Amino acid sequence: MSRDAVTGGGCAVSLAGAVGAVVVWWQTSRTQRHLGNEFENNGQDFGAVLTELPLVFLAGAVVPAVVWGLGAWLLGRRRRAESSQFHA
Repeated sequence: MSRDAVTGGGCAVSLAGAVGAVVVWWQTSRTQRHLGNEFENNGQDFGAVLTELPLVFLAGAVVPAVVWGLGAWLLGRRRRAESSQFHA
C-alpha cells in the first residue's frame, strides 16, 4: 500500500470520526437538555455547548487517526519483518 493511500485513509477516518462524534453527542438527552429542549426551555445552558463541542470534535478526530496510524505502523513492521526473512 502506498504512503499516499495510507495518509488519505487516515484523513478520511479522522473526518468520519469527528463528524460521527459530533452527531452522537448532539443526539444525547443531556445535550438536548442543555440546549433547552425541556419544558419551557428550563435548564438552557449554551456554555456546555461552547466547552464540550470542541472537545468532542477533537476526540472524534484524534482517536480514529491514532488507531489508524497505529494499525498502519504495525502492518508496516510486520511486512518489513516478513520481507527480511526472505532476503536472509
